[in-house]
Amino acid sequence: MRLSDLSRRKPVPVSFVPDTETLRQMAKDLDILDVQKARMDGKLTAVGDRDWDLTAKFAATVTQACVATLAPVRTRIEDSLELRFRAGVDDTVTDSEMEMPDDDSLEPLPTSLDLTAILLEGLSLALPPYPRVEGAALDETNFTEPGKTPLRDEDLRPFAGLADLKRKLGSSDDT
Repeated sequence: MRLSDLSRRKPVPVSFVPDTETLRQMAKDLDILDVQKARMDGKLTAVGDRDWDLTAKFAATVTQACVATLAPVRTRIEDSLELRFRAGVDDTVTDSEMEMPDDDSLEPLPTSLDLTAILLEGLSLALPPYPRVEGAALDETNFTEPGKTPLRDEDLRPFAGLADLKRKLGSSDDT
């Protein structure tokens, strides 16, 4: 969508539904199992002589691998985004460290908008970070030599023995 071709007099409606191949590429880029469907609807509003604001809502149905079992987890995502495209904003990194800007909706003004990239960024931020199948739990795993007492997950908790210590101290105070 070339910005120079758009009317600046009134907000421009934006509607984007990726095709099957784009959905497949989005799943690959997001490193998830599948993006079944996705849609983004919003408006692009001119600001001043050159700048633009995009406000949009997006929805998608995605499938990710469960972090515990690797079974497929299907999730419906509905979210919104606001981006402000401004002339004069520079996004090049000149130093090895980069500070997070106060306004994360501010973007450099492009010649055209890549709606796939905008939807992909919104989805990447909205995906559940640790998807789980309902009822999935990590089983306790024991690694030890035969004949020795295995180290359990409970033994690794720093305060696991405090209750026993408190009981022992409490019983010694009674004597």
